[in-house]
This record gives sequence, C-alpha cells and structure tokens, in this order.
Amino acid sequence: MVKSVSIRDTQFRIGVGVVGIALAIGIAAIRFCGSVSLPPKPPPPAVPRGTSSELLTRSSASPVVYRDFVARDAAAAGTRAPTLEELSRKLPYRVDDQRRVLEVGKPAIEIAGVRLRARRLENALALEIANATGSDIAYMVASAPIPAAGCNAAPALAFNAMTIRKGASDTRVECVWHSGIALAITRVETLEVLPLSAWYLDHVPPSAVGIEPRIARGHVAPEGERCAFALPQAVRSGLERGEIGWRDLIDFYARHRCQTYQFSLLYRAFTKDGERSVPVVPAAM
Repeated sequence: MVKSVSIRDTQFRIGVGVVGIALAIGIAAIRFCGSVSLPPKPPPPAVPRGTSSELLTRSSASPVVYRDFVARDAAAAGTRAPTLEELSRKLPYRVDDQRRVLEVGKPAIEIAGVRLRARRLENALALEIANATGSDIAYMVASAPIPAAGCNAAPALAFNAMTIRKGASDTRVECVWHSGIALAITRVETLEVLPLSAWYLDHVPPSAVGIEPRIARGHVAPEGERCAFALPQAVRSGLERGEIGWRDLIDFYARHRCQTYQFSLLYRAFTKDGERSVPVVPAAM
C-alpha cells in the first residue's frame, strides 16, 4: 500500500522555483560558456561571373566538353568520332593559282586535287567539279565567266559549295549561257578532311569563308542546327589584305563546330601534326 505524503503549497512552490533556477543556469552555461560548439558556417558556393555567352564560351574551351561535342556530332553525322590526335593533325593542302580557260566541249583539266569541266545546262554555263583525291575534301575554285554580263540572272543550282566527298562530284551554275562564253579558272585550293570535318564544314555558310555570292547562293546546308552568322568585318578585311586565307578558315571549322566555336583573328592553319591542342580558343578564355 502506497503511503501518501502531503506537501504544503509553500513547499511545492519553492521546489518548482529551485528546479527553474537550475534549468536557467544550465541553459546559460551552454549558451555563454561554450560547453557545446557548433561547426563553422560553410562559405557560400562560388558563383560563375559573366554573361551567359561568356560562360558558354569558357565552358566550351574544356577538352572534356569538346570531346563530348565531337562524340554527339559524329553520331548525328553517322560517322566515326575521330580522336583528339586525329583532329590535331595537319590537313593535306593543295593550291594552284595559274589562270586557265575552260570551254564547253573541251576535255576536263585536273589541278590541285580536282577535275574541272565546263558544261552547258539548258540556258546556263556550269562547272563540274570532281574530287580526284582519295579523301573527302574542302575546296575553293575561283572562277570568272568570259564575258561576265548577266551572270547573276542565271538560276542557281543546288550544290555543296564547301566540300565534296571521296569519289564524288558536284556541279554549280556560273552564268547565263550564250554563244562564245567561256570560264576562266583563276585559283584552286583544296584540303583533305575527315568525314566529321566535312560534315562540320557543310554547316558553315560559304560567305563566312570568303566564297563570293555569285557562287555561294546555290549552297544547300544539311538539315539540323545551322550556323547563321555573317563574316565579321575584321575577318573580311584580313581576307582582303591577304592576312587570313581560305585555308585558315577552313582549317579552323574542320576542327570546330561552328554552332559553338568562333574563328579567332589570330588562328592560322596547322603546319604540322599536333602543333596545338584542340579546341583552339583564345588564351583569355
């Protein structure tokens, strides 16, 4: 049997007061005497600074990001993804700047890795360009119809103004046909490129590498993400002064997707294997 003990009201109040004071002293000791320490507050996370375009540019300079672009683009192009070593090799280059005149009905000529033949297509003078190498090529054939009157009125023929695949050929319209017309070839340049490089170059507007509008207007780019940019004035001026060449621009875009990477005024074509690492971006990035 539990024996009850009576506690007077005064004693109960004193007991409660003592317990309250003890709790207050304990809490104060913890708060002010540092008996329990909390870990220091971590610093705020670093926030990248710059515009969204600048941040994207800095990110794309990473070799890891570049390799990911190469792998995804190769899959989209349906070709093998080249290694960084392959993308850092010198591209075989040919050039011929001897003036030659082509006439319809005359034999084709072979220069700088291409075979050229003048043809009549209904009411137009056309140039057939065949790849005479054992590789995909980027090409530039500078021409001048003789006489050149009314050439812009000739209907454009869809063709690839940037590259020709191995064993293939393409035909472009040069001028309106009339009796006695001929075609002067003033300069031919070609670069042998990898299949993925050819696909990259097909997306580049011909005007961005200095190809004249009379020729460039017939170019048809592949389906997919386009590179709709104009040739910067600084690059145009460099081309006109001979400080930048078609080879430099093609060499750059054969290694870099034009949707992400922009040609630098200081870039020049590789002259030996492994001359620089890819991607090639300005040091400031």
